[in-house]
Amino acid sequence: MKIYHNPRCSKSRAGLQFLNDKKVEVEVVDYLKNPLSVEELTKLFEKLGKAPFEMIRQHEELFKKKYKGKNFSDKEWIQIIAENPKLLHRPIVEKEGKAIWGQPIEEIGKLL
Repeated sequence: MKIYHNPRCSKSRAGLQFLNDKKVEVEVVDYLKNPLSVEELTKLFEKLGKAPFEMIRQHEELFKKKYKGKNFSDKEWIQIIAENPKLLHRPIVEKEGKAIWGQPIEEIGKLL
């Protein structure tokens, strides 16, 4: 199992704690230090079954200043996220070709 994690985010830390409490072996990917490529993001959104815009953190200051009210294609949103990984919702947990956004945290249990 893999978790795309931001250690500074309380929701992301709660997601990791949820997995640790369940004694799940997990690979932690700090996607701010090691941003995902356009290809990796494309595959991740396919696994999530979500459009890239659905996974944008719209309350982020960067989004409000630079992207709010603008229309981009999925491909363009993926490029924007690749260049600005802080905009990606978290935590995202991936297992065996499936992925889930851990909001609320209990959603992660669907992959266990």
